[in-house]
Amino acid sequence: MKAKKFDLKATDSEFTKVKITGSESAEKFIRQFYGDDLEIFESFFILLLNRANETIGYAKISQGGIVGTVVDKKILLKYVVESLASGIILAHNHPSGNANPSQADLNITKDLQQLCNLVDSTVLDHVILTADSFYSFADNGKL
Repeated sequence: MKAKKFDLKATDSEFTKVKITGSESAEKFIRQFYGDDLEIFESFFILLLNRANETIGYAKISQGGIVGTVVDKKILLKYVVESLASGIILAHNHPSGNANPSQADLNITKDLQQLCNLVDSTVLDHVILTADSFYSFADNGKL
């Protein structure tokens, strides 16, 4: 079965469904969304999952500059509701190479947890990628 990439446009693209079993499988799957730009500018993605933790879709929420990007909560929630996702994994990169979350990262994660709870969807993790490593909010007790 194929899963869909949700986009603001009317076109969809498909990718193979994958069962996410933890932060390492999430990180591996999410890395495919990034190219050579991982160390150039910050981008924020959402990975959408069904109740069996299988990928049903993903969406690029924003792309920013070297030091940050803006996450529009309404746009993110649109994808959660439209896909009927039971769980989501938030993901963004730090071009600096420092995978540790900033206070802004902690704040947006908390806000998005509360927002998704309103529509019975769970934030399962927030993964921060760098070229050589990653940080998992779930693995580090931040969710």
